[in-house]
Amino acid sequence: MKIEAEIYSDMVRYVGKLLRDHFGKGPTSIYITYQHPLITIHLREFLAPMERVLMERNEIKRVEETRDLIMENILPDMKESLNKMLPVHINKLYFNWSLEDQSGMILGVMDNGEESSVPWPEEIDKEAFRQEINLLTKKGQKTPEKTELYWLSDRTIVAKRKGILVRIEKELISNGYTEELILTKRPMEKQLVREANLEDILHKKIQQIFVDWDFEDDVGYIILVTD
Repeated sequence: MKIEAEIYSDMVRYVGKLLRDHFGKGPTSIYITYQHPLITIHLREFLAPMERVLMERNEIKRVEETRDLIMENILPDMKESLNKMLPVHINKLYFNWSLEDQSGMILGVMDNGEESSVPWPEEIDKEAFRQEINLLTKKGQKTPEKTELYWLSDRTIVAKRKGILVRIEKELISNGYTEELILTKRPMEKQLVREANLEDILHKKIQQIFVDWDFEDDVGYIILVTD
């Protein structure tokens, strides 16, 4: 499903300006993909001068912590503004970065969406892909209670996993260690994705991996950008 050209341009301009105003530099390019119930906003060449200095000093954690603070602050305004532009309602927004190649991803999740509403290519074994997602999730946490797959475009695939938190994670969250848990889980989960057999199933290379979680609802997302 395509967004009307005028709405697409408005969204790109708005997101670019919002990030530029808060980070000091906006992304060079923004690509938006929409298939109900998900929308992805892919940010390219997005790294501020000060962040570049920190990256050169290998202070990746500081960059992520700062970005997390800024994004948590601007997400409510972003969601409200995007909902005014779109003919659908975004319920929640998620985000993640691939700092090594200066990119980022914002994921919007809408109300009342089902996996079956998004077509999946016949030549790709969907159940094998689902099993591989479940297996890599089990290695890091536990087997999901439910895994939904969304083929948003030829280059963008989203896996939504429900019921994945283990007891120690729930305890850390209840004791206020959410940010520490996120910073620990991000690189671990991305590495598990790299080690999985997903590329053989997809018959294409995975270029970028993005992950985020909704700890309140016990949900985790994996977003893959392929070649």
